[in-house]
Order: sequence, then C-alpha cells, then structure tokens
Amino acid sequence: MVSDPMLGFLNIALAGLCAYFFGALPLADHVSRRNGVDIFSVGTGLAGASNVRRCVGKVPALLVCFGDFGKGALAIIISQFFGFDGVWLLVAAVAVVLGHWKSVFTKFRGGDGQLALGGAIVAMFPTEGMVSVAVAVIIALGGQKLPYSSLLSVVFGYGTLVTLVMINGGDTAQAFGVGILSGVVLSRALLGHRRRNSLSGSSEWENLESNEATGRPGTLP
Repeated sequence: MVSDPMLGFLNIALAGLCAYFFGALPLADHVSRRNGVDIFSVGTGLAGASNVRRCVGKVPALLVCFGDFGKGALAIIISQFFGFDGVWLLVAAVAVVLGHWKSVFTKFRGGDGQLALGGAIVAMFPTEGMVSVAVAVIIALGGQKLPYSSLLSVVFGYGTLVTLVMINGGDTAQAFGVGILSGVVLSRALLGHRRRNSLSGSSEWENLESNEATGRPGTLP
C-alpha cells in the first residue's frame, strides 16, 4: 500500500473498477449468441458455464469456464500490479464477483460468480487455491446425484484452503475473508435457483435435467 492516503484510495478505486469490468465481460452471453442462443432466456437464465453446457453445448461451455475463471484471476493480478496484497485483494475479489453478477454490458444480468471467484482464489493462493478448487470440483462432479452438492463442494474446497493456508503459515485473515465471500456467492446461487424453480415449475426443470442427463441441450419456454 502507498503511504499517501488519497493516492491509496484512488488506487483502490481504480483496482476495484478494473476488477468489476473484468467480471462484467459477457463471455457466456457472447459465446451463446454466436451459437444462436439467448442465454438469459433459456435454462436457468444465468450467463454461466453450467447453463451454457445445458443449453448450448460442451465446447462453448468449456470456453466460458476458462474465460470466467481467467476473469477472476486477472482481477487479482491487476490489483497486485497496483501494489495491493493480503486482505486488500478481497476488494478486487468482491468487485469481480459483482461485475459477473451485474454486468453493465448485459443490462445488469449475469451468472452466479462461482468460477470468477475460483479464479480469484487461485490467484491469491496459487498452490493452496489450486488444490482447494480441485477438491471442490471433484466433490461437485462426484456428488451430482446428491442433494446440496454445490454446498458440499464449497465446504470441502474452502476447508481444504483454510487447512493448507494454516499449515503453510499463510494469510489466515485473507483466507477467512475468502470464506465469507464464498458463503455469500453460494447463498445467492442457491436462493436464485430455488426462486427460479418455484417460478418455472418442477416439471419443466425435470425435463431440463432429463435432457442434460441424455446429453441433449435442453431449454425452457
């Protein structure tokens, strides 16, 4: 951090603004529209890799996955370029998630932000972050048929992160801040999915899940 308070504030604001615009880049919307799909009007209505996989295809979803992950990582790298470290990097992590949630490029619509947050975590904790994200992915993929698989993946992933940070003598305050942000992101995602389920009707969502299981793109009216 710089010694001049005014300059420090300006650097924080600039780093946060850059992180927001990284998060706001509408990759899922752009990729989907190139394939003739309005991602906000199909499936879950979210501009994220999961909805792109269900409603557009696996290859476009893979592009979105790497892109959203990269947005989170770049937000942290840019903040480090401005001289921030430790808990100050959480400003960029929050901003990139907000950008993904409410993109100025798509009338303040977006995705749930989990991949962007994952990229930010890996950039903040390169070794521990990679291991924790890998654990979360394994739990999510292995427990797809279990209830609350997303919750389990975040809990195990974050537990792994904190454990490794403490073992390696890392920044525990930063790790706990990441935990709070992870909880907010997950809670928002779960509440959003529950609300969309109640509005759309269970039969439509069962049809979508059936199409996903058979490998066919599914859409909702």
